Amino acid sequence: MVEKQTDPGTRAAGSRIDEPTGTSTVGHSWDGIEELDTPMPRWWLLTFYACIVFALGYVIVYPAIPLFERATPGVIGWSSQGELADAIAAERTHQAPMRLALAQLPIEQLPGNPALLRAATRGGRSAFKVHCVQCHGSGAAGSKGYPNLNDDDWLWGGDLVSLETTLQHGIRHPGDDATRVSQMPAFGKDGILTPAQIGDVVAYVRTISKQAPASAQATRGAALFAENCAVCHGATGAGNRELGAPNLTDAIWLYGGDSASLTATIVNARGGVMPAWGRRLDPVTIKMLAAYVHSLGGGEAAPVVVAAAPPEAAHVER
Repeated sequence: MVEKQTDPGTRAAGSRIDEPTGTSTVGHSWDGIEELDTPMPRWWLLTFYACIVFALGYVIVYPAIPLFERATPGVIGWSSQGELADAIAAERTHQAPMRLALAQLPIEQLPGNPALLRAATRGGRSAFKVHCVQCHGSGAAGSKGYPNLNDDDWLWGGDLVSLETTLQHGIRHPGDDATRVSQMPAFGKDGILTPAQIGDVVAYVRTISKQAPASAQATRGAALFAENCAVCHGATGAGNRELGAPNLTDAIWLYGGDSASLTATIVNARGGVMPAWGRRLDPVTIKMLAAYVHSLGGGEAAPVVVAAAPPEAAHVER
């Protein structure tokens, strides 16, 4: 057996030649286990050197080296922000004709232009994912205190014009004089009704919403409802959209229709707030959002406006 010779001057202290492999050790030993000083493969070294050359070229061509206020710009002047800005500008140019047509068309006439309606609905879907899913959810099903936009229950109306108005001015948005406003009294906190009377009203509301059978307590609650609640919710509890008063006879509840939730509502009242998007979004985007929400399944047709009869013509004798 011929032992591989290694220059003793290049060996680390304590190193030796490993007899089975003929390779020098590095001189380290862990519980009798030694490490061979095996050279790196040539292909690995060439790849490593190529990466160094590539990295040097990259930091020259592209933004890479951080400075105090910004990174080096690179010799070609490219940046991800610039690429994004170009893409956004190109998309705005592409959408410009559609947005112009949408801006000039009153929203109530949008259903008469199917192509424009489809484009508006697609744009509204994108805007909804950015601005509305935080409260209404990705599927617009809402949650406690945040309305489900898929059903057909609307406080202020579900036609396109009503939806546009709600989006434009919001609900109880401070500083917007045209915002949607409804104010329910805090019957318990303000001492208008006693706890026993509130229990009677809860029993009545659960009866008219078909959640509980009629009872003596509900009968007492009917009289209290007529005195305190019917002015907004109507004599039958069917609600009033002019006041934003919800329909209490259906199975749709914003804060819950169980006894505990109804009691909390009557005692403390509710006052949710929706932003006035007209202060944040342009009119076309709001129109597109209205079109998308209207398309979800609960959208209503425009209300029929009955024209007033013309005055009778005066009788003229000939």
